[in-house]
Amino acid sequence: MRRDELGDLAAFLAVAQERSFTRAAAKLGTSQSALSHIVRRLEERLGVRLLTRTTRNVAVTDAGERLLRTLGPALDDIAAGLASLNELRDKPAGSVRITASDHAARTVLWPALERLLPDYPDIRVEISVDNSFVDIVAERFDAGVRLGESVAKDMIAMRVGPDLRMAAVASPSYFEARPRPRTPHDLAEHDCINQRFPTLGGLYAWEFGKGGRELRVRVDGQLVFNSSALILDAALAGLGIGYVMEDAVAAMVADGRLVRVLQDWCEPFPGYHLFYPSRRQPSAAFAILLEALRYRR
Repeated sequence: MRRDELGDLAAFLAVAQERSFTRAAAKLGTSQSALSHIVRRLEERLGVRLLTRTTRNVAVTDAGERLLRTLGPALDDIAAGLASLNELRDKPAGSVRITASDHAARTVLWPALERLLPDYPDIRVEISVDNSFVDIVAERFDAGVRLGESVAKDMIAMRVGPDLRMAAVASPSYFEARPRPRTPHDLAEHDCINQRFPTLGGLYAWEFGKGGRELRVRVDGQLVFNSSALILDAALAGLGIGYVMEDAVAAMVADGRLVRVLQDWCEPFPGYHLFYPSRRQPSAAFAILLEALRYRR
């Protein structure tokens, strides 16, 4: 294989993964026109069409899918081999890509990175915030962070945070004209601020538990968000009851800006775990990050 052929294959891989010449060009640090020329040259050399281009998106053909399945693992092996050379340096170096929800990124990943990275200037970390469940293998992430109960069984999982609890909250002004709910069933009489999770496809059913009894309650109200920050803003504005992570509202409950209800129905649940493929051989940089994130009671 000629040297330029390997570069052409890497260019095709970037476009196929991003499903966009624009995003792939930005990722590779080149122009869209140059990238389009490279892929066209590769298609001409192979004699098959690898990508179907429209004005709005890029799709991979059957031939392209076959090449993608072969090419991805091969380039991963090359990247792993190059990364292993970093272990010969005085200090580990390399790049680590992690996908996580917004709450996990802020409460678990960032505090660890803030402490770790000043001591390891040659380690680079990319955090992709996504509240949906991402296929970390297909999207070429090194790891993901999700709640323990959401981690796939074929992954290695490591606990990186404590148990968590939810909190149902509203502003004092909201309860001036309404009685506070005593059980989750009482939420039917209230304006509740719904949340939509991309993975679920529908609205999140609020989960409660008490004394071994579990309830999933579908609530109703004027507002639906896919952002916990906006749910909190709406609750502060007196527009309804929100259901968010306990740590996000602890200070606001303490200073009286929010009132917490149904606290005895909000039981702890397994916290965040970092997960990665069982076949992965951790690089030195990844191993150091794992140790920094490991949860210690």
